[in-house]
Amino acid sequence: MLRALEARGERVRCVSRRPEYLRPSVLGTTEVVKGDVLQPETIAPALAGVDSVYYLVHSMSSSRPFDADDRVAAQSFGEAARLAGVRKVIYLGGLGKGDLSAHLASRQEVGEILRSSGVPTIEFRASIVIGSGSASFEMIRALVEKLPVMVTPRWVRVRAQPIAIEDILAYLLEALDHEPDGGEVYEIGGADRVTYLELMHEYASQRGLRRTMIPVPVLTPRLSSLWLWLVTPVYAGVGRKLVDSLRNETVVEDPRALELFAVRPRGVHDAIARALVFEDREIAETRWSDEVFAEKPAYGGTRRGSRLVDSRSIVVPVPPAAAFAPIQVIGGKAGWYNGSLLWRLRGLADVVVGGPGLRRGRRDPVGLKVGDALDFWRVEAIEPGRLLRLGAEMKVPGRAWLQFEVSPDKDGSGSVVSQTAIFDPAGLFGLVYWYALWPFHGYIFGGMLKNIAAAAVRAQS
Repeated sequence: MLRALEARGERVRCVSRRPEYLRPSVLGTTEVVKGDVLQPETIAPALAGVDSVYYLVHSMSSSRPFDADDRVAAQSFGEAARLAGVRKVIYLGGLGKGDLSAHLASRQEVGEILRSSGVPTIEFRASIVIGSGSASFEMIRALVEKLPVMVTPRWVRVRAQPIAIEDILAYLLEALDHEPDGGEVYEIGGADRVTYLELMHEYASQRGLRRTMIPVPVLTPRLSSLWLWLVTPVYAGVGRKLVDSLRNETVVEDPRALELFAVRPRGVHDAIARALVFEDREIAETRWSDEVFAEKPAYGGTRRGSRLVDSRSIVVPVPPAAAFAPIQVIGGKAGWYNGSLLWRLRGLADVVVGGPGLRRGRRDPVGLKVGDALDFWRVEAIEPGRLLRLGAEMKVPGRAWLQFEVSPDKDGSGSVVSQTAIFDPAGLFGLVYWYALWPFHGYIFGGMLKNIAAAAVRAQS
């Protein structure tokens, strides 16, 4: 949303509990301030002079009762927005009618609270969003990626009307130019109505995965959430709440949004295809040096959607250009700075299974350009003095990237060298592969980073 508003030329103010993590990724015209909707005293200053507000807050991952937190937050925010003279609030909630799950009921209650605040409010109610960051889509993708055979409960036959994240953004942007008459609610969805089972089959088809799904009518949402926790632990905090919502049909019954807004939502096939492309691009373009490295990751690293990430960084007392110099010559005859025998064994194993191994070396001992082969990697991006991203061409059960970044440290006297291994596992075997190799990551990648830093210091001495 932020990028879309910046591209449109809007003056934007972002409210974040940790503004220091957000500031590096915004344009100079965007203001980032500290605030927390559960701390009302921080909201009034954040809303001063603001014309329109996007309220995209949800507490489902909270360890406390999320519906109570959402209720208090919406009440505090609505009151602060009214007192600040905010002209319009735009809110994204959830579709559903009848006996709603706690999650969907809370989503709609928040909309009601905002509309009753006295500030004109536009509420969009959406079904499952297809795209990066959507918990429902990430859950479905994780299940399809990891389980070649799935025992499917009754809820997989519930109908939904999935909507592409691009179409969500289009609605949100158009709402900026619409003047609501008090409180307005619009139901939005994609062009297709499908069951969750059909959605999983479509995702599997586009990823080239053969999946067998066996219906079991006695598998309830509660049992499903426990099973989900075992298969996709990344969703342990929200699994039960999310799965419970899947019993509710989420289809558009009121088509007024199509009459008022110019958005013409795409179908499921196109939405998934574009989501896969954009997620690859997002992973590739992420500046991992902006991520938080202070917390030690759990076994297996951290996750971004279904991708597994091993990130580490080190401070080097040399300028960025000098810190990048050892990275510039990596691979080929220069080697990989650590575990030479292990790299050779990995290269030999790759040749045995039909991969390129380490035989290709590199075109030039110093220069690199996009498209160059680099042992069993391929250069996907190179920014001299700043970034090198390699895409794996060795045989692996999935897709892999290795990225190096160099940036000035906080006081400007040295550099931060960041190294990130990213793996997109294909099915259960891909997960087994990553976790089996995890014990070696600390030695191979950790040692590599330390030796790159040492080489940069030696070259400067």
